[in-house]
Amino acid sequence: MSDPRSWDPARTALLTIDLQNDFIHPEGAYGRAGQAAESIAALPDRIAPLVKALREKGGRFFSAQFTLVPDRDGEPLIAPHLKELRPFLAKGDFAPGSFGHQLVDTLYPADYVIEKVAYSAFYQTRLEYLMRATGIEHLIVGGIVTNGGVASTLRDAHLRNIETVMLTDGSAAFKQEVHDATLLSLGTVTHQMSCADALNWLEGAA
Repeated sequence: MSDPRSWDPARTALLTIDLQNDFIHPEGAYGRAGQAAESIAALPDRIAPLVKALREKGGRFFSAQFTLVPDRDGEPLIAPHLKELRPFLAKGDFAPGSFGHQLVDTLYPADYVIEKVAYSAFYQTRLEYLMRATGIEHLIVGGIVTNGGVASTLRDAHLRNIETVMLTDGSAAFKQEVHDATLLSLGTVTHQMSCADALNWLEGAA
């Protein structure tokens, strides 16, 4: 893998995974259900300076957002395993155009939004098209959860020979031990940096 410090920031995008109101805002689906974690709530403020720095160098900000497509009656088309895991999900949650589906205010707006229906931001989405169309070759990735959407996206990027940087403290899970174990398991497929180190790199890039 090439040294990220050799990457052209103008050909690099910051890709966040699932940093949207239904996951993070107190009035979102998870907040109403009492499903929250301080490590997750802290991510937008930690990532926002990176978005600014990368844009100043000509890079892009992509936001991948989990989506529950409404059926004709408005009920979400939800996978059985997810319904069993998260029985509180209901009509209107994660629906396109809704408050809950929207990127959190701290990071809003993204340059492009990628609606995704599964863990990976590459699965049946327009992410690869957007990368080609905007000249993006590399991705800086953070978001939630480390062992879910973040890990799946990073592994899919690796399979496509797309080099990535994973933000070690710009990603989070509901349990710290799960986050830590996932960092270890992804060490062979992605570069890893703290948000502070990534910011220093971007600010110093030519």
